[in-house]
Amino acid sequence: MDISRLGLGRSILALTLASSAAVAQGTPQPAPTGTRGGGGGPRGGAAPAVGTPPDSSGGARRGGGGGAGNFGGGAGFGAGVSAAVPRDIIAQADAAPSVTHHSVNVRGQTINYTAVAGMLPMRNGASGAVEGGMYYVAYLKDNTNASTRPITFTFNGGPGSASVWLHLGAFGPKKVKLTSEGSAPPPPYSYMDNENTLLDQTDLVFIDPIGTGYSRATSQQVGANFWGLDEDLRSVAEFIRLYLVRHDRMGSPKFLAGESYGTTRAAGLSGNLADDGIVMNGVVLLSTVLNFGYSAQTRGNDLGFIGFIPTYAATAWYHKKLPADLQSKSVGEVTSMAERWASNEYAAALMKGNKLTPAELKTVTDQMVRFTGLDRDVIEQNELRVALGTFDSELLRSDRQQVGRLDGRFTAYSPLLSGGGGGRGGGGGVGDPSEVVIRNTFTPVLTDYTRRELNYKNEDIYYILGGGIGRWNYPQNQYATVVPNLERAFAKNPYMRLFVAEGYYDAATPLGAVEYTLSHMSVDPKIAKSNITVERYSAGHMMYIDEPSMKKLRSDLEKFFNAATRQ
Repeated sequence: MDISRLGLGRSILALTLASSAAVAQGTPQPAPTGTRGGGGGPRGGAAPAVGTPPDSSGGARRGGGGGAGNFGGGAGFGAGVSAAVPRDIIAQADAAPSVTHHSVNVRGQTINYTAVAGMLPMRNGASGAVEGGMYYVAYLKDNTNASTRPITFTFNGGPGSASVWLHLGAFGPKKVKLTSEGSAPPPPYSYMDNENTLLDQTDLVFIDPIGTGYSRATSQQVGANFWGLDEDLRSVAEFIRLYLVRHDRMGSPKFLAGESYGTTRAAGLSGNLADDGIVMNGVVLLSTVLNFGYSAQTRGNDLGFIGFIPTYAATAWYHKKLPADLQSKSVGEVTSMAERWASNEYAAALMKGNKLTPAELKTVTDQMVRFTGLDRDVIEQNELRVALGTFDSELLRSDRQQVGRLDGRFTAYSPLLSGGGGGRGGGGGVGDPSEVVIRNTFTPVLTDYTRRELNYKNEDIYYILGGGIGRWNYPQNQYATVVPNLERAFAKNPYMRLFVAEGYYDAATPLGAVEYTLSHMSVDPKIAKSNITVERYSAGHMMYIDEPSMKKLRSDLEKFFNAATRQ
């Protein structure tokens, strides 16, 4: 797909929430040498910067760089940016929420519901002092028994992203109105009923962590108490505990739903909340990253390259770059074949390194050409380890097109490098074609919807993605992971169910890395078989903006929620 035909409906992919290659602060990175392709990782461009956050934009990825999923440079999303503190955050956190009443048509039925928009105070655990206010919007179906009605806490990721994408793009009772093609209509923009809302099955609470949306810390210095892997888990867990207590919902079936880095948060919370006696009935993960090392394309980490092969194959299949026998198959069949090859012959070849014989090297190169659609010399010059930036800039080089990272179906014209000459490595400023145009619809619609329909009056900036947080703190000298948290949640509550959604064309959280994560979790095999559901969608990172994929997702989630609440 040419991005010029997509409009904003597809381009909101830019604002999604996780990196498959964020590395922990303090992890030493090699200084790579740039060979053909301009890609990131050990060959062909810049390696991910130490402490790089998942979902910032620009930076090393432009022109094919940026490695396995590095959205930006430096020490953390928003680092060096003085996040604004609102006028009276303590007063806002203590103020009564706005309560309004509405209805929505959902698949032939009218649902009457109450919307609650407000903040909860975030207090220092030791001193009790208010350190910030966390904004939320809750949707509660009318005429139900709140003590037994399911409730789902939902968020996006970033880190630094508000929950607006799942709120007004996927699960809320209203959604941003786009054209039938999924592109943006002429302004002004508006919203409409969302027939795929989850409200018919569960109450919904959309959370904006501190530094996103209207949520703020009392000062930039205090914000450091919220901005980090563990800090974020503590504060959001406290929000959920406080919400459940204040609204008498401890007896309700409880769910978490996150996207991208929001899956990191959801999985982490499942274990941390269980430690405090708050167990989940289910956890929903869309575009998952639980261990950042499994998709980090850095030198010495061959696993990061293995996990991308299925996504490369799916993307090449979509653009008709594979041999005829593979093109005749479905994307699911091709992806499965690529998975088997990557985890066997390809993995074995990478393990051998320079001990591969010429015959072995030729065999694995032939197969890699077959599954990726890349030129042989690109693969050879990168010694079988083709980073994502290189793949995106090389797959359609003959057409002067660059492939999208968040959704490999989308392309954009790749201009010459600013210095002229148009050397290998992609254009000089196209960035990710699936995120070229951002925010134009969701920002004004969110503001208008909040003020007019929810009657929540707040004149502060609503931080949709970035601008509100400082440096993000990751554990030192290791890849960030929340896998132990999720394992702990299953150990403490063997009835918990897990739903994992994967997009075939998502190279931000590649499905190969997700599958590796799931297959290496320490969970009772009987529980894993019965309680973990994995579904794939013919879409990218934000599969819900693709109409057929959203319909399938809603159908799959209906079964998931039913199973999780009928045990």
